[in-house]
Amino acid sequence: MKEKERTSCPVETSPAKKAGGTCCGGSHGARLAIVVILLLAGFTVLGYTGVFDGLLKKSSAEGAKAAGVTETADAVKIPLKALDPGKALFLSLESEGRRLYYFALKSKDGAYRAALDTCDVCFRTNRGYRQEGDQMVCNNCGQKFACDKVGEVKGGCNPHPLAHKEAAGVMVIRKVDIVAGKEYFARKRS
Repeated sequence: MKEKERTSCPVETSPAKKAGGTCCGGSHGARLAIVVILLLAGFTVLGYTGVFDGLLKKSSAEGAKAAGVTETADAVKIPLKALDPGKALFLSLESEGRRLYYFALKSKDGAYRAALDTCDVCFRTNRGYRQEGDQMVCNNCGQKFACDKVGEVKGGCNPHPLAHKEAAGVMVIRKVDIVAGKEYFARKRS
């Protein structure tokens, strides 16, 4: 008489069998858990390296519109209330086929400040700055600068100052002052 072939686990009452899995060869749940862990680890590494930077950010045009920024033929007008939260507002202006980047903010000392989103040292990379709390951080070299020094300290890797005036609840930046810094933006920003 032939021995009956086994098509199931040797022990019919195994915990894996009761849970709907198999005891021989591992369960599908364990494999799924490993795949999920590997995917999460991969996304964490990608996030840490900055691959996802900018995916959820608003474009400068969207940010400007949301903040109530208006443009005239010769100036950009930023409502001061848009700068009150203390968060830098990053903007851009198209001039002669170049995109020129700048930002405005209200520092913790209560002063309204503006600068080109570049510096005298790292401008060739055209990577600009990001804000971390009360500091602006160069996206190229990582140097940090106090927000309350923006527009006051010049040279080096400091944000390049941008002239502006405050009147009737708005910061007014003349376009000619932004365009004067066009040589800082010879290379496209990626």
